[in-house]
Amino acid sequence: MTVARNVGRNRHNRREVLRFGVLAALAVPLAGCGEGYDDSPDPLAATAAAARSDAAAARELSESADVKLAATVAEIRAAHAEALGREVARANRPPLKGKAAGGALNDLAALGKRLRTGREKASSLLLTEPRHRAALLGSVAAGCASAQALDPALGKLPEPEFEPPSPASELDEDAVAALQQALDAEHAAIWVFGLVGAFLPGSYSEGLDAATSEHRRRRNGTQLVIAAADATPNIAEPAYLPPEPVKHATSAKALVVTTEADAASAWRGVLERCDDKELRTFAAAALTASAVRGTRWRAELGTSPTAVALPGTKAE
Repeated sequence: MTVARNVGRNRHNRREVLRFGVLAALAVPLAGCGEGYDDSPDPLAATAAAARSDAAAARELSESADVKLAATVAEIRAAHAEALGREVARANRPPLKGKAAGGALNDLAALGKRLRTGREKASSLLLTEPRHRAALLGSVAAGCASAQALDPALGKLPEPEFEPPSPASELDEDAVAALQQALDAEHAAIWVFGLVGAFLPGSYSEGLDAATSEHRRRRNGTQLVIAAADATPNIAEPAYLPPEPVKHATSAKALVVTTEADAASAWRGVLERCDDKELRTFAAAALTASAVRGTRWRAELGTSPTAVALPGTKAE
C-alpha cells in the first residue's frame, strides 16, 4: 500500500507514486554480460561469510544469555547471508580463501559493533560494484542500521547529512528517471509528515520536525542533481491520497511506516540505475535513513517485524 497522488494535472494510482524501487528491480543485468570472466575472489563472498558468522554468534548469544533481541538480529543477518550468497553463487567466481572473522559475543554492545562493521563494509562495496549489486549492498547496509535502531544498546547510528551530491559524470536517462521517482517519494513524505502531526500527541513534534527537515534536505539535493542534468525536477502535488484514511494516531503511524518504506524502495531504485559514486553515497544514505526511521515508527506502532532485513525490496 502506498500514498497516491490525488490532486494535479497528472493523476496516478497508489502503485505509481512511491513504489519506484520495485519497478527498478526489473533492470537487473544478466550474468555473464561483461568483458570476460573475472577470476579474482568475489568481494561479496567475504561479506556473505561475515553475515553468516554474525547470525551464528547472535543466535548463540540469544540462547546462552536469553537475549531475545539477539535472535531478531540473527534472523536479519541470516537473511543478508542468504541474499549475498545467492549473488555469489550466480557470479560463480573462485572461492574465498580463509574464514570470516567472528567468534562468540558477550553482550549487545559487541553485537552492535558487528552490525556497524557489516553496515560500513556494505556501504563501501556498493560504491564500485555493478548496479544490481550496489542495490543489494545498499539494502544490506540499511538492514544492519535497521537492526541497530532496535535498541540503544546496539550502538548509536551516525546522523545523515545529505549534502547535495555533485556527480562526476553526466547522468544517463535511467539515472535521471530514478531520481525523479525518488523526488516524488520525498515530496510525498514531506506532505505526509505535515498531515500526521494533526493526529499525534505533542510529544511527537520534535521527531516529526526532524523527519520533515531530513526529507526536505533529501528533496533539495535531488532537485539540484536533476536540474544539473538539464532536466526539470518534478514538482509536488497539492495533496496525496493515503492508502487508508487517517483518523487517529494508529493510522497516522501506519501511514508514516508505509511512506518511509516507499522512500526506501525509491532510493534503492536509484542505486539500481546509477554508477556515480557520490550519487550512490547519497542514495544509500537516504535508503538507510528511511529504513532506520521506519524501524522506529514500527516500534511505536507495535508491528512485527519491527526491523526489516533488506529495506527497499519487495519483501519489505
